[in-house]
This record gives sequence, structure tokens and C-alpha cells, in this order.
Amino acid sequence: MQVYHFSENPYPDAWDADPCLRVTLPNQHFDPKVGADLINRYIDEWVLCDELGLNIWVNEHHSTATCLTASTMLPLAMLARETKKARLLTLGVPIGMRMDPVLAAEELAYIDVVSHGRLEMGLVRGYSTEVAPNNVNPAHTTERFWEAHDLVIKTMTTHDGPFNWEGEHFHFRQVNIWPRPYQEPHPPVWITGFSPSSARPIAERGHTVAAGLNARISREIFNAYRQRTNELGRPAARQDRFGYLALVGVGETEEEGHRFASQVKGYLETTGRAPSHFLSPPGYFPVSAKLSEFRRAQQGIAGSIFQTDRKGNPLPHATASIPQLIDAGVVLAGNPDQVFEQIKDLYDYTGGFGHLLAMMQGGHLSHDDTVKSMSLFSREVLPRLKEFLEPQEAEVLERVRERPLPG
Repeated sequence: MQVYHFSENPYPDAWDADPCLRVTLPNQHFDPKVGADLINRYIDEWVLCDELGLNIWVNEHHSTATCLTASTMLPLAMLARETKKARLLTLGVPIGMRMDPVLAAEELAYIDVVSHGRLEMGLVRGYSTEVAPNNVNPAHTTERFWEAHDLVIKTMTTHDGPFNWEGEHFHFRQVNIWPRPYQEPHPPVWITGFSPSSARPIAERGHTVAAGLNARISREIFNAYRQRTNELGRPAARQDRFGYLALVGVGETEEEGHRFASQVKGYLETTGRAPSHFLSPPGYFPVSAKLSEFRRAQQGIAGSIFQTDRKGNPLPHATASIPQLIDAGVVLAGNPDQVFEQIKDLYDYTGGFGHLLAMMQGGHLSHDDTVKSMSLFSREVLPRLKEFLEPQEAEVLERVRERPLPG
């Protein structure tokens, strides 16, 4: 099992400035001096992954105090030089919202070359609150995403001269990127899955599906991927086609691990702080999803299907306790032994996954506490995950070295 450390690079000093943290929060609440220290601190934590035997996951969001990463390309370009071994995952590049998929392909190829082929290429539609700032039609973002996906892949795999692209949403002349990717035919592709139906087209293309933050829904997503793979007459999907996201806090004691996770949980408490017309613009979500939401409301069940326990009962993330979130598969927290057992439980429950996407920094969690949690995970949990590896992946853990804990 490969493990990716993740942080959204939050700016929590502005979280009390306004009820809405997306789209309309004035950037006067951003102090560049504070922000400079924060961003460099987050980059330092990513760089540390190389020493700890962890991989790196970077994402991007816009017009919000919950994520300072203006583009995944910027930190990944730095990390391509600053690190030597860690896989570099962008999850992802919002090509359903971006205006220029060819530029995205060229930038990704550059990172892949500089890193000597360590890029994991996550392509995503884009978060609903970014529809308005990008001035795109919410009803067309899925179509735009898949067309942009096809254009990125063709751009990266065409080596015999320029081609023209005449699509429904994109039109380009003389597409011929320099450099082309280091990995052949292109870096591995990841796509996020939010429902069983969304897993089917990902399976058809053989990409890695990333789910998480809910054990029950993720199991359904993974099962749908496996079922579609079987329907196509292909060999059973390998575990490295599945990634699971969880908030993680590892302490020397259960109490300390829960304390770390309770601060990382600031991510859950703020990510949805936006008016409904930004969170759910008309046409962005499929009709089936809105019908499901309506039926749930009729039953007196409010909130997202992801905010449920393993039985489907409501479990609002913002107010749920750490033990409740552990049981639901949202959080992994406690001492190293407890975290390992929680990973094993999730692995068995979902049918297995080859990538753990571990959000070990979030909210107000300090640098020292983040490093301690990461270091304990690396030293006490990561080596034990070898039992989940497929044989050809076992050598990955050879790079894990002993490192004393900070302090």
C-alpha cells in the first residue's frame, strides 16, 4: 500500500471573518506575511515526506480561505526538484473548469520530466463553488471534463507532429507540446469518484479511482469499478486502481492521536461553508443525485450521502465525534496500533485499496504536531502496511528509513 500525505494548505486565521468561506470572502482577510510563512511551512512538510517514505498529494481550490494552493502545478514543480523518491500526485487539475487543457498537459509533462517520471496525474471536474468564478455552465462541466481528458491524453501521446482539435467545448490548432512526458505513454491517471455511477467510466479507461471519507459509499464505488471491469472481460482490477481518503492523526497515545485528528477535522467543518447557490449550482449535479437528495429530505435525512455512518444514518461531519468518524471511515486516529487496525478494517470492509490518501494536516494543527503525526505514521504504521502489498509493490517500502521523532 502506498501512502500519500495531504494538506489543503488552509488559512484558518480568516475562518471567523465571514460565514461564507468560498467565492465571496474578501481577500483583505489574507495577511501576506502570515500567508508566506504558512505556505512555506506546508511545502516543508511535503518535502519531509521524501525522508519519511511517504508520497505527496497536492490539490487546488480557488477563491477560498480553505486552500491556498492557487495551482497544483506550482508546488509540484518545486517538489519535483526538492524531492528524489516520493510520487507526486496532483488530485487534481480541474480540467472541467480550466480554459486550456493543452497548457495543463504541457505543465504536467514538465513536472513529470523534472521529477524523472514520478508524477501521478489526477484529473478532476472541479468543485461546485468554482463554477461561478470560472464563468462556466454548470450543466456542461462533466462533458467538458471528459473532452478535456481526451485532449490531455492525446496531447501527451502524440509525438509525430502537430494535430488540430475540433471538439464541442475546445478548439486548438497545432497542438505539439514540448517537453513531452517522461513516463510512457503518459503519467498514471487518477479521477475522483463520488458515486457508483461515476466509477464506471473511470473503470472503462482503466484509471485509478479515488474515493473516501465514507466507508459505505467508497465500498459501493469500488464495487462498481470492479463490476464494470468484469463486464468488459478484463482481468480483475488490481488494488492499485483504488485510493481511499481519510483524515489521520497518529499520537503516542489514543488521546493525542484524537487531539491531532480533531484539529485536522477543521477541514470538514469549513469546506462546505458557502451559500447553496454556490454549493449546488443548477445542472452541476446529475438529476439522479438531486432526486436521491430529495427522497432523503422527505425521510427527514439532511445532508450529503457522504455524511452518513456505515448503515446510512445521518452523521453530520462538522458535529460528529472522532470515534463516530472513525467508525464511519472518515478518520483514522489514535496510537499507531489503533491506526493500523483501523486501516485494516477499512481495507477489508471496502474490498481493498492500494493507496491510502492520508490528510495529516488540516485546520489549526501546528507544524510540530503535524510532523510528529507524520513521523509516527512513517515509523510505526507504514512498515506494517507491507502485508497489504501486491508482490511487485513490496520493494517500495525499502526506502523507508528509521528516523527519530521530533523533540
